[in-house]
Amino acid sequence: MTTLVDNLFNGLALGAVYALIALGFVTIFKASGVLSFTHGSLLLLGGYLTAILHDDLGFAGALALAVLATAAVAGLLDRYVLQRIGTDPHAAHVATIATIGVDIVLVTDLSRRIGGDLLGLGDPWGDAVTDMGPATVADSRIAAIIVSAVAIAGAFALFRFTPWGLSLRAAAEDSEAAALMGVRLTRVRMLAWCLAGALAALAAVFLAAFPAPGLERTTGQIALKAFPAAILGGMASPVGALVGSLLIGLTEAFVAGYQSDLHVLGEGFGDVAPYAVMVLVLLVRPAGLFAARGAARV
Repeated sequence: MTTLVDNLFNGLALGAVYALIALGFVTIFKASGVLSFTHGSLLLLGGYLTAILHDDLGFAGALALAVLATAAVAGLLDRYVLQRIGTDPHAAHVATIATIGVDIVLVTDLSRRIGGDLLGLGDPWGDAVTDMGPATVADSRIAAIIVSAVAIAGAFALFRFTPWGLSLRAAAEDSEAAALMGVRLTRVRMLAWCLAGALAALAAVFLAAFPAPGLERTTGQIALKAFPAAILGGMASPVGALVGSLLIGLTEAFVAGYQSDLHVLGEGFGDVAPYAVMVLVLLVRPAGLFAARGAARV
């Protein structure tokens, strides 16, 4: 029972953090049709800024500044790099490839700055734990669930109740018609990138927190685990991103928790389990679990 509860909390915490990243994937895709591969570098940037600033500004101040700075960098990348490629459907494919190059440049520079160090982010949870029935749960896991839930609720409120959210939904439905109705598509997609960058920076805090040893130059690679979550739910579905992230998080946690019983699948199966789940689901639902009827295959 203890192992079950531990795995459940770990899975929910991982899923909540993956949801922050996957929601960024989906928001950018809805706004521009671009499948962004820059999330790993944006996540690493947000974590790095928090790590180097928390001694001077405190954790809350450093995190706030890191989120704003990462959001600004993401928005500027879209406005002055990707939008120059073009905004038509063919250009979206080229821009997707361009995000790989942008990610390589950013990750290379940040990896050089971090080197072989493990950077602490100064989070207030430290290695504290809380007893919850038969299990002992790290406070960082509890914080990840709560903070992610608040951030995701805020993002959904933006989608539903703001003019930008209405413009985003219109652009996702028919970008040409939205433009003819006066929607400024360049502003919509730039703000979508800003939101995705802010969510990635927030996710970095919990990916580097206990029980992780800290922020390292490979931390950004964890963002790729949120990619199957976005694909699972359907690339144009924020709700699908949330459900897919929870499914991936729980899968990873339970596979890791019961690794000894799954030894026949290999010691590294936990690393590929999210992708195995993605493939199995796409065999049944090629467009994703929550894709609209008639959607194209992802």
